[in-house]
Formats: sequence, C-alpha cells, structure tokens
Amino acid sequence: MIRVCALYRFASFPDPAALRQPLLDVAEANGIRGTLLLAKEGINGTVAGTHDAIEALLGHIRTLPGCTDLDYKDSTAETMPFHRMKVRLKREIVSMGVEGIDPTREVGTYVAGEEWNALIADPDTLLIDTRNDYEVAIGSFDGAIDPGTKSFRDFPGWFRENRDELMAGKSKVAMFCTGGIRCEKATAFLKAEGVADVFHLDGGILKYLETMPEERSRWNGECFVFDARVAVGHGLAQGSHGLCHGCRMPVSPEDRASPLYVEGVSCPACHGTRDAERLAAYAERHRQEQLAAARGQAHVGARYTSDDDMRDEPQPL
Repeated sequence: MIRVCALYRFASFPDPAALRQPLLDVAEANGIRGTLLLAKEGINGTVAGTHDAIEALLGHIRTLPGCTDLDYKDSTAETMPFHRMKVRLKREIVSMGVEGIDPTREVGTYVAGEEWNALIADPDTLLIDTRNDYEVAIGSFDGAIDPGTKSFRDFPGWFRENRDELMAGKSKVAMFCTGGIRCEKATAFLKAEGVADVFHLDGGILKYLETMPEERSRWNGECFVFDARVAVGHGLAQGSHGLCHGCRMPVSPEDRASPLYVEGVSCPACHGTRDAERLAAYAERHRQEQLAAARGQAHVGARYTSDDDMRDEPQPL
C-alpha cells in the first residue's frame, strides 16, 4: 500500500531556492514521487511513497525554518498516483495574489468539532466555503455561501465586491476548505480587510469528516480531494465520484451514465469544448493507460494541453 501525504506549512523562507535541491535529493533517494512547492511564505505539496520514505521526507522538512509543527494529512493508494518527483519554486504556496497577506503574523481563530457545529448554527455567523465551484458542487456544509470562484485568486475580489451584502446582520465570519491552507490565507485576508471576528475550521473538512460522527455532522455530500480517491465521505470513506480525464473535473455516477460521458475522454461538463484532434489524443492516452495497466505497468505519457496540467501541481487544501 502506498502512503499519500498532503502537507503544508506557512513559514518564512528568505531563500527558498537554497532549500530546493536538498529537498529533492531526500525525496529521490527514498523513491518518493509527487510535487512540492517552495516559496518565501512556506511549503505545500502532495507526495507518495512507502511509510518509511515519507517519514524520512517529513523529518527533513521539519528541520526547515518554522516547520517543526508541520501540518500533514495521510491517505493510501493501491498504486503510485504520481509519475515523477518535482520541487518547484513559486511566488506563493497557495495563490491569492494579494500582497502583504501573512498567515504567520495574523490569522483567524481555529475552531474544531462540536464547537464548529455550534458556531455555524449561530444566526450571527456568515459561513463561507472558500473552495472553487467544482469542489462545492459535490458537497458542503449546511447554509454555506458558495463564492462560485474558478480559482482561489478570485476570492479577494469576490469578497470585496459583495462585502456589504454578505456582512449585513452578521457579526462573525466562519470559513472552511479541504485541509486548512486556503482558510489560513483567507482569514488572514479578512483580518487585513478589517473584519474582526474571523474563524476557520481546524484541520479543514477532512479532519471534520474523520472525527465527527455522521449523526452529528452538518456536512452534506462528498468532499473533493486532490489525489487518487477523488472524493471522500464521513470517516474518509471512498466517495462515489470519479474524475474526467479530459477536463479533470469530478464526475458523479449520474454523469458517468450520461451519453455525453466517454471514459478517459469527456464528460457532460466538457462535452463539445474540445476539437477532434484533442479528443483523439485523449482517447489514445486512455488506450495506452489501459494497455499499461493490463501489463501491470505504470503509464507515463505525454501531456497534451494546459488542461491536462491544471492539477499537476498540489492543489490548495
């Protein structure tokens, strides 16, 4: 069984480039694959390998400045979910595009479990889902506002444009995301915008689904995850959604029953948006993947378009 580890830490890295090669060396020496992002604001990534290999990598990351209390979340996969190991330098470890936002300096209040249930049930609380539209579509908390964003970079503009309407009659703001990283930045942003009482779900949706008994849960649906599981439910049980290999969007059982769904090629969400050449490339990729699987091999194929790369990097937790 392969250990899949999603991790992040906001920390001050004055020279992230100097950290890149030692990090890559440790990962490659231990047979780890995946992607890690380094920026002046910290580290973010998802990697996979044996249990001991991941422990070795986590041990190295904990030696980096400010990373002693590294936040990570484990899952498992039957086969290696990544083709290669990459360590990339970025401007931000989760892209918001607002200068001066620093979660290590100011951030919202962490709230977990039963306290979260009470907070979001309070009529004075504005509850915001900070994830993107395709994630919200398959599950969210009761009463949460969906910003309808395509990218986390759209969140600041959405909040500024709608602030007066959103905050009318509300004294508190509670926000949540998959694993916590977007919430840390979103709460730091709201603090910088002058919102005083800001809270976020400690450990994100994944921790909530892992620890909250379903009979007391205020979560509806499934939670999209950026790994081989695609989606999970309560207890982090495997969800019912798959992934369209054409547009990389989650597909439900109903989607897969649609005549617009072609395995490995397209789904109802992207049907009619690709030209014949692109569709043929997707179909050939799928055929090669099936042949490799039949031989018990991992398929490492060419990447065809920027659409294929949209989730090649670790996505915001």
